[in-house]
Amino acid sequence: MLTSVAADAELSMIRRLRLASFAEASTLLALVLVAVPLKHVLGYAIATRIMGPVHGAAFVAYIWCVVVTVSGGGDWTWREQMRLIVAAFMPFGGFANAGLLRRKEIDALAQVEQR
Repeated sequence: MLTSVAADAELSMIRRLRLASFAEASTLLALVLVAVPLKHVLGYAIATRIMGPVHGAAFVAYIWCVVVTVSGGGDWTWREQMRLIVAAFMPFGGFANAGLLRRKEIDALAQVEQR
Protein backbone atom coordinates (compact mmCIF):
# COMPACT_ATOMS: atom_id res chain seq x y z
CA MET A 1 0.00 0.00 0.00
CA LEU A 2 1.18 3.47 -0.81
CA THR A 3 1.17 6.28 1.71
CA SER A 4 -1.15 9.17 1.05
CA VAL A 5 1.69 11.39 -0.16
CA ALA A 6 3.07 8.66 -2.43
CA ALA A 7 -0.38 7.96 -3.87
CA ASP A 8 -0.90 11.67 -4.58
CA ALA A 9 2.53 11.88 -6.22
CA GLU A 10 1.83 8.83 -8.39
CA LEU A 11 -1.52 10.25 -9.49
CA SER A 12 0.15 13.54 -10.38
CA MET A 13 2.87 11.78 -12.38
CA ILE A 14 0.35 9.69 -14.31
CA ARG A 15 -1.70 12.77 -15.15
CA ARG A 16 1.45 14.56 -16.33
CA LEU A 17 2.36 11.52 -18.44
CA ARG A 18 -1.10 11.49 -20.02
CA LEU A 19 -0.73 15.15 -20.94
CA ALA A 20 2.78 14.61 -22.34
CA SER A 21 1.55 11.61 -24.35
CA PHE A 22 -1.26 13.65 -25.88
CA ALA A 23 1.08 16.57 -26.62
CA GLU A 24 3.68 14.32 -28.26
CA ALA A 25 1.12 12.62 -30.48
CA SER A 26 -0.61 15.89 -31.36
CA THR A 27 2.60 17.67 -32.33
CA LEU A 28 3.59 14.72 -34.53
CA LEU A 29 0.24 14.93 -36.30
CA ALA A 30 0.66 18.68 -36.77
CA LEU A 31 4.15 18.14 -38.13
CA VAL A 32 3.18 15.37 -40.55
CA LEU A 33 -0.28 16.56 -41.61
CA VAL A 34 0.24 20.33 -41.62
CA ALA A 35 3.88 21.41 -41.62
CA VAL A 36 5.29 18.88 -44.09
CA PRO A 37 2.57 19.47 -46.70
CA LEU A 38 3.00 23.23 -46.29
CA LYS A 39 6.70 22.81 -46.93
CA HIS A 40 6.43 20.49 -49.93
CA VAL A 41 3.25 21.73 -51.58
CA LEU A 42 3.33 25.46 -50.91
CA GLY A 43 7.05 25.94 -50.30
CA TYR A 44 6.70 27.19 -46.72
CA ALA A 45 9.82 25.60 -45.21
CA ILE A 46 9.34 27.70 -42.10
CA ALA A 47 6.47 25.40 -41.08
CA THR A 48 8.79 22.44 -40.52
CA ARG A 49 11.47 24.66 -38.97
CA ILE A 50 8.92 25.64 -36.34
CA MET A 51 7.03 22.38 -35.81
CA GLY A 52 10.12 20.16 -35.89
CA PRO A 53 11.63 21.56 -32.70
CA VAL A 54 8.21 21.83 -31.05
CA HIS A 55 7.63 18.13 -31.67
CA GLY A 56 11.19 17.34 -30.58
CA ALA A 57 10.62 19.10 -27.27
CA ALA A 58 7.30 17.29 -26.80
CA PHE A 59 9.01 13.97 -27.55
CA VAL A 60 11.78 14.59 -25.01
CA ALA A 61 9.22 15.71 -22.41
CA TYR A 62 7.19 12.53 -23.02
CA ILE A 63 10.21 10.25 -22.64
CA TRP A 64 11.23 12.11 -19.48
CA CYS A 65 7.71 11.71 -18.06
CA VAL A 66 7.78 7.98 -18.83
CA VAL A 67 11.10 7.56 -17.02
CA VAL A 68 10.03 9.62 -14.00
CA THR A 69 6.59 7.99 -13.72
CA VAL A 70 7.76 4.40 -14.09
CA SER A 71 10.76 4.85 -11.78
CA GLY A 72 8.60 6.63 -9.22
CA GLY A 73 6.91 3.44 -8.18
CA GLY A 74 3.48 2.14 -8.89
CA ASP A 75 2.54 -1.12 -10.47
CA TRP A 76 4.12 -0.92 -13.94
CA THR A 77 4.73 -4.21 -15.71
CA TRP A 78 7.65 -4.65 -18.09
CA ARG A 79 5.17 -4.90 -20.96
CA GLU A 80 3.50 -1.60 -20.03
CA GLN A 81 6.86 0.11 -19.80
CA MET A 82 7.90 -1.14 -23.24
CA ARG A 83 4.53 -0.13 -24.65
CA LEU A 84 5.00 3.43 -23.41
CA ILE A 85 8.49 3.69 -24.95
CA VAL A 86 7.69 1.99 -28.27
CA ALA A 87 4.56 4.10 -28.71
CA ALA A 88 6.70 7.24 -28.80
CA PHE A 89 8.27 6.03 -32.04
CA MET A 90 4.99 5.17 -33.75
CA PRO A 91 2.45 7.54 -35.31
CA PHE A 92 -0.66 7.70 -33.12
CA GLY A 93 1.22 5.82 -30.39
CA GLY A 94 0.50 8.51 -27.83
CA PHE A 95 -3.19 8.19 -28.55
CA ALA A 96 -3.01 4.38 -28.42
CA ASN A 97 -1.73 4.58 -24.85
CA ALA A 98 -4.64 6.76 -23.71
CA GLY A 99 -6.63 3.78 -22.44
CA LEU A 100 -3.72 2.31 -20.50
CA LEU A 101 -2.90 5.64 -18.90
CA ARG A 102 -6.54 6.30 -18.05
CA ARG A 103 -6.78 2.91 -16.29
CA LYS A 104 -3.58 3.66 -14.38
CA GLU A 105 -5.00 7.04 -13.39
CA ILE A 106 -8.22 5.46 -12.14
CA ASP A 107 -6.21 2.94 -10.08
CA ALA A 108 -4.06 5.71 -8.61
CA LEU A 109 -7.16 7.80 -7.85
CA ALA A 110 -8.68 4.83 -6.02
CA GLN A 111 -5.50 4.61 -3.94
CA VAL A 112 -5.78 8.31 -3.06
CA GLU A 113 -9.45 8.02 -2.14
CA GLN A 114 -8.76 5.06 0.15
CA ARG A 115 -6.69 7.37 2.34
